[in-house]
Parts: sequence; structure tokens; C-alpha cells
Amino acid sequence: MTDPAKTDPARTQTAPARHISRTTLYFFGALGGILFGYDLGVISGVLPFIGKLWALTSWDKGVITASLSVGAIVGALFSSRTNEALGRRRTIMVAAAIVIVGTLAASFSPTFLLLVLSRLVIGLGIGLSSSTVPTYLSELAPARLRGAMGALNQIFIVLGILIAFLVSYWLGPISAWRWMFAGAVVPAVILLVGLVFLPETPRWLVKNGQEDEARRVLASAHGNTVNLDEEIATIHEVIRLDTEEKPRIRDLFSGFVRPMLVVALLLAIGQQFSGVNAINAYFPTMLIGLGFATQAALLSGVLLGVTKFLFTAWVVFVVDRWGRKPLLLIGNVIMVITLVAAGLVVLNVHDTGTRGILMLVMMVLYLVGYELGWGAVVWVMMSEVFPLKYRATGMGVSSVVLWAATGIVSAVFPIISDPKSLGIGGSMFLFAGVNVVLFALTKWLVPETKGRTLEQIELDLRARQGVAAKS
Repeated sequence: MTDPAKTDPARTQTAPARHISRTTLYFFGALGGILFGYDLGVISGVLPFIGKLWALTSWDKGVITASLSVGAIVGALFSSRTNEALGRRRTIMVAAAIVIVGTLAASFSPTFLLLVLSRLVIGLGIGLSSSTVPTYLSELAPARLRGAMGALNQIFIVLGILIAFLVSYWLGPISAWRWMFAGAVVPAVILLVGLVFLPETPRWLVKNGQEDEARRVLASAHGNTVNLDEEIATIHEVIRLDTEEKPRIRDLFSGFVRPMLVVALLLAIGQQFSGVNAINAYFPTMLIGLGFATQAALLSGVLLGVTKFLFTAWVVFVVDRWGRKPLLLIGNVIMVITLVAAGLVVLNVHDTGTRGILMLVMMVLYLVGYELGWGAVVWVMMSEVFPLKYRATGMGVSSVVLWAATGIVSAVFPIISDPKSLGIGGSMFLFAGVNVVLFALTKWLVPETKGRTLEQIELDLRARQGVAAKS
């Protein structure tokens, strides 16, 4: 029997209105990105110390680094169900709590095995968070600001990486790698506490029969820029179209949804196979292998982090004007050029100081290209392209694939960059080739989504695929 609370909004009992500024809403909504970034970046400062302490092989370093991604895959697999059952807000709160537990365990781990297990737990929370935060932001933001708000998540990711690099450099002289891990507790606690006071997204509230609360959230998040009756009516229309059957993963591979799944998976795989997390996780280790001192290598990591942060912040101001696709293509061109140049430097420059400085310059420019396109745009577009009915499931699948790609790159890079294999120079050429392929696939397959509401994107997809709305 149908629950009247879900069919008659007038009878719905809603929670008291929350009067939250949009700045607060978006700040705490995106704060989950700091957890993502910090735990991705901190391992680059930890590895030089535990590598010596525990006599780690290239394989061991890859396992410790990739264990976060394996845990994140599990978290992303569960994200769809938790998003639908608990809502976006509570899912992020659960993720923050899991990260706190895993971080404390990592900080006190006495052995290699326990550290790997702790990183798996942290990854579980990161997987839940990384597949939910973009959805949370995209469902709260007005269409005209959605790209900027989605890019805000990426700003917090790179801010987390920068903070991790700074903490590693600061604690490096005393080899305090345990405290490097412990730093992730701070943003996790702030996120957990902050979300207690934030609302759920309007689309989840309407879908679960809480229209009055949805109206209050829309008014708080959008201000006077939205017609509440029109927005609520549009959400109801899309929900009506999506209530014929429950979403299943196999449904993503059929009908009008399949092309968008292809786009999301291309973005997810491409972001990682472009080589960025090989740089994020291993750049200090790479420089040490090229002859740099440990502290100099950690300082170079800080410079990379500053570059990532500045250019990601700049993209926020252009993503809704330039569009998503042009930024992806420009980023690919820059990455190809700088990766080829980096490979040539490693193979042809033999003076240690000169080679290290040139590599730093090339990697800074590489990250300019990455953050300009694939860093800021991917999470925005993955949360935009799926219809409401499939959004949580689609984001979950996309996040699983993204984290699997992250794990592959993290595990394989120490092996392929070993002098007995491709070496660092050969690895740079390999990533350059991947970026050439990504440019071609992006040019061919990826659509433009700027300036359109999520409902407009879905209704347009239905129309183009001949899926008529029932009257």
C-alpha cells in the first residue's frame, strides 16, 4: 500500500527549518574532499621513512599505497545503497567516522601488515565520501553555479593534498611519520560535527516525501534565484518518470543511460591513467631516486601542492564559462607535452641538480594541465550526467572504477618506474601516450553539460533516445 506521506506533500511531517548560509552549506559539503586529498597525499611523505625503517621493496610500497584504493572500492560499492537508505548527508557522516577510526589505527600501526589493514579501513570511508560529496553538491547547487560548486570539491581535494605535503615537510626532520597519518583526524572531526547542522538535498527529500523541508533547503541554498514551485514540480516530474522500477546496476548498461555510463567511466579511468596519482604519491620518492636529499624532495612536493591548489581555485571561475569539454582537451595537450619533456630530461640530463630542477618544473606544468581539466572537471561531470533515478548507482559504479584505476596506478608505478623496468623516463612516455588516447576519446564521446539543470539534462537524454514521458 502506498504511504500517503509520500504521495501527499501536505500531510508530510518535516524537520524544523534550518537557516544555513550558502557559504556554510557548500563549505561543509565539500570538506569531505580534504579527507580524500589528505589521505592520497600523505603517503608521499610517509614512504621515504617507512621504506627505510621496514626495508620495503617496490612491491611493498605499491601495496601500502594501493591499499587505500582497495578499501575505497568497497566503500564506493556500498555508497549507492547508503545514499538511498540514509541520504547523502548521513552517508558522508558515516564516512567521516570510518576515516577517524582507520586513521587512529594507522597512526599506531607497529607492522607493515597492520598499516595496510588500517589504510584499507581509511579507504572504505574515503570511497563512501568520494562518491557522495559530488552528488551532495550537485543536488544543492543552482544550475548556473553547479560547475563551480562541483569544482569546489576538487579544491578541497587538492587543499588536502597540499596540507599533507606541508605536514610531511614540517615533520620530516624528526621522522614523525605517525603524526603525518594522524593529521587526517582533524578534517574528519570538523566534517562530522559540521554535517550535524546541515540539511539533506532537496531531491532526496522530495523523493522520500519531505517536500516542505525540500522547499526550505532550496530557498536556503538557491536564495531568490529559483522559482520554488517550478523547481519542485520539475523534481516531481523526474521522480514520476523514475518510479516505474527500482534502479539496478544492469540498467546502467541499457537504453538512454548507457551512453552516459560510457562517458562517466571514460572520465573515471582517464583521470587516474593520466598519471596524476603516480605524481601525488611518489614524486618525493622519485626525486630521492634521482639524487635529491629527503627534505629537498619533500619541499618539492609542497611546491606541487601549491600549484595544484592555485590552478584548481582558478578553474572554479572559468568552468561555467569555458565549459567542461574544452578544459578537458586543453588539459590533455599540456599533460602530453610536459610528460614527454620530463621523460627526455630523465634520459638525457645527467647532472643531479639540473635534472631534479627540470623535473620539478615539468611536473609543476603537468599539474597545471591536470588541474585545469581532468582534476576539476571529472567529478563535476560524473555527478551531472546520470539521471536522478540512476545518479547514486551511477556515481557508485563510477567511483568503484575510478578507485580501481587509482589502485592499479598506485600499485604498478613503483614497479614500472624501477630502473630494471621502464624506469622513470619510460614511465613518463607511457603516461604521455595514454593522454593522447584520452584526448581522442574525449573529443569523440564527451558531451557539454554547462548551464543546464540536472533535470534538463535528463529530459534531453530521454528525448534524444526516444523515451517519451508518460502523461
